[in-house]
Amino acid sequence: MVEQRRFFSGLKCRECGRPYPGKALYVCEYCFGPLEVEYDYALIGDSLSREKIEARRKSMWRYRELLPVAGDISVGADVGFTPLVRAKRLAAEWGVREVWLKNDSVNFPTLSFKDRVVSVAVNRARELGFKVISCASTGNLANSVAAQSASAGMQSFVFIPHDLEDGKILCSSIYGTKVVGIRGTYDQVNRLCAEIAGRYGWGFVNINLRPYYAEGSKSMGFEIAEQLGWRIPDHVVVPMAGGSLITKVDKAFDEFAKLGLVPHKTAKIHGAQAQNCAPIVNAFRAGSDVVRPIAEPNTIVKSLAIGNPADAHYALQTISGSGGSGVAASDAETIAGIELLARTEGVFAETAGGVVVAAAIKLLASGQVKPDESLVLCITGNGLKTKEALHGRHELKTTIKPSLAEFESLIETESPTKEWK
Repeated sequence: MVEQRRFFSGLKCRECGRPYPGKALYVCEYCFGPLEVEYDYALIGDSLSREKIEARRKSMWRYRELLPVAGDISVGADVGFTPLVRAKRLAAEWGVREVWLKNDSVNFPTLSFKDRVVSVAVNRARELGFKVISCASTGNLANSVAAQSASAGMQSFVFIPHDLEDGKILCSSIYGTKVVGIRGTYDQVNRLCAEIAGRYGWGFVNINLRPYYAEGSKSMGFEIAEQLGWRIPDHVVVPMAGGSLITKVDKAFDEFAKLGLVPHKTAKIHGAQAQNCAPIVNAFRAGSDVVRPIAEPNTIVKSLAIGNPADAHYALQTISGSGGSGVAASDAETIAGIELLARTEGVFAETAGGVVVAAAIKLLASGQVKPDESLVLCITGNGLKTKEALHGRHELKTTIKPSLAEFESLIETESPTKEWK
């Protein structure tokens, strides 16, 4: 067991720097800034090396000195280390030398990147003595909280907008959690959950456990750098909902560089949102640091439909500070992105992945990504969860009798110029 408690000392305010103990706290009582985990990087640098990481089990916990859990990993030990896929056919179609897919659509156990953050949050919640785990969610987070709470033998409640995709509701309720649908937007769900956390003292992974939960996203950035052969790519495209993931991918690269695990280099990090719920992108385009909330998101990309993103300010800082860009995709462009990724690379992404692909197309068209540069697309969820977005587009259209003659007639009619033998 790693003596993890030596590596993170507690929490500190992201704004005023005031220190706090490593408890279930998330807001500074002096300036109301968000709290984040504080690490002893000098000590970590003396302990961690490429060789030590490579010798460990292939999961997100190979980087555990940089994740805020003190004891043994009892929940989600197999989460992470998802494939980094060289997307050669997609690169050829776009005329780009190097495109990669960080494919969290096959993450364990619930097929999204949220398994990373929940694994950290539930482990830390157990250390802090919580008995009930909960969350406000647009779908994927609820799935992961339900699954990992079940594996930990803990009670759970998940709160979601009532009109989420059927697949995401099923993928929470199957684990025995209590799923509560709220007749309102995600932001209204989140406000209610903050009240419940205060009243009942439950561990809400993205509220009172948020500083620990958010750190789990760094593991995606750590893996990208290691899987690229200990280097940082030129460009990364990240979907934005609450805005946390994009900041943590950037933080992961910074931490690896600070520790000497990768050469110092700034990746241009681009944030992607759905066109009808793009408060961060809208602020970036306006050159403003004021993010105006979207009161009524109206998009098929329900996993990104957060009108008032908690980390919007820091997401803007990440985009601007890295030289990246904010890009929005329409629903039609999102669907086209999903289909393109499936057709070229055999990866079926949920709607957030379609937004990322559509954003990459726009970045290439505008010249912000050059053909000789490396580009990583973060695919954060599985398309089987958002089938409704493709309703009517891929129904069974061809049927024949169990007859070779009928099949040969079909081939000759539909593909007369192709050689099938």
